[in-house]
Amino acid sequence: MICDMEIKSIRKAKKLTGKKVLLRADFNVPVNIKGEVKDDFKILASLPTIRFLLRYKCRIIIITHLGRPQSNSDSKIKKVKCCSVKHIGAHLSRLLNKKVKFINDCVGFKVGTEVSKIKAGEILILENLRFHKAEMENSKKFARELASLADIYVNDAFGVSHRKHASLSAIKNYIPSYAGILLENEVKNLSKALNPKQPLLTVLGGAKLATKISLIKNLHKKSFRILIGGALASIFFAAHNLEIGKSLIDKASVKLAKKFKDKSIILPIDVIVSDSSMEKAQVKSISGINKNDIILDIGPQTIKLYSSYIRKAKTIIWNGPMGMFENERFKHGTLGIACAIASRSVGQAYGIAGGGETVKALRAMKMIDYIDWVSTGGGAMLAFLGKERLPGLNKIVN
Repeated sequence: MICDMEIKSIRKAKKLTGKKVLLRADFNVPVNIKGEVKDDFKILASLPTIRFLLRYKCRIIIITHLGRPQSNSDSKIKKVKCCSVKHIGAHLSRLLNKKVKFINDCVGFKVGTEVSKIKAGEILILENLRFHKAEMENSKKFARELASLADIYVNDAFGVSHRKHASLSAIKNYIPSYAGILLENEVKNLSKALNPKQPLLTVLGGAKLATKISLIKNLHKKSFRILIGGALASIFFAAHNLEIGKSLIDKASVKLAKKFKDKSIILPIDVIVSDSSMEKAQVKSISGINKNDIILDIGPQTIKLYSSYIRKAKTIIWNGPMGMFENERFKHGTLGIACAIASRSVGQAYGIAGGGETVKALRAMKMIDYIDWVSTGGGAMLAFLGKERLPGLNKIVN
């Protein structure tokens, strides 16, 4: 069952033909040292919205951010080359087989001049929003400058809609605003987990417990089990005063974990450990971990146990890998859980996965097409499922 949410979709907009559309996308994708795109999952996810707008010969102005440019001593943002979205525009151009013109700023006289020249069916992409501190400060002035560029605004950047930034929050006070097709689909699909078909199973990995607290609070009573992996497992072990060796943990997260003593939370029964060289992998029971061990994956008995729970589920939420999957020796836990969830999804259960590392793992293992819904949001997905307020959804999702 989908939650009763009213979405102000761009598909419902009237008299769209030829309009100037300011499209807030989330093209914060991995790039190499030259700035070239390494993984275009998020870009591909926004193509339906772009193509929809092109169908109506809209004049499209794309705004996005890339990375986290640092401030220098005089509090100005460094416009570092690797954070420029120039290569993003070039990559988008290849995907669409259509010219995408890049403008090396996102506000100002030059930008306004170039935008005024845009013709029906053309696309501009503006420089990284985060090169301006005003973006992160949710500046009204900056939001008004952005809004002045177009007739309507479309938010298709679900992945950062939990951020109170000018291009996501304040901007909607100054221009008619809509949800893009990707954002609309994110809300509709994630809402299925808020009123889930039971039994609901939640699988959590990754490293930071603080980002997942609201999700656990909201879903632990609905979930018949919450399966813990990744560095989160070490945090819960430490909270139970179990030996974790030299595994890296966040002490603040350990304090949070001590508050959760719910029987629905299931921890690994065996793990894969190594030493600091990470050259050898060894399976150990939880009681067998010594002071020199580093926990890097869940073990085979845990994969078997977790898979047995997955087979019982009708709704599955997965966020966070089970271990250091990017290392060949420690990918088997994530691979095993991915296989189990994929085999249950698209039919027997409704499977939802999200988070940068989770998506990366699914893509690397060629299993992304076997999950019902793979979210472009990590923190935003957790916030939405934790029923937190998302500034980017205000006024377009009620």
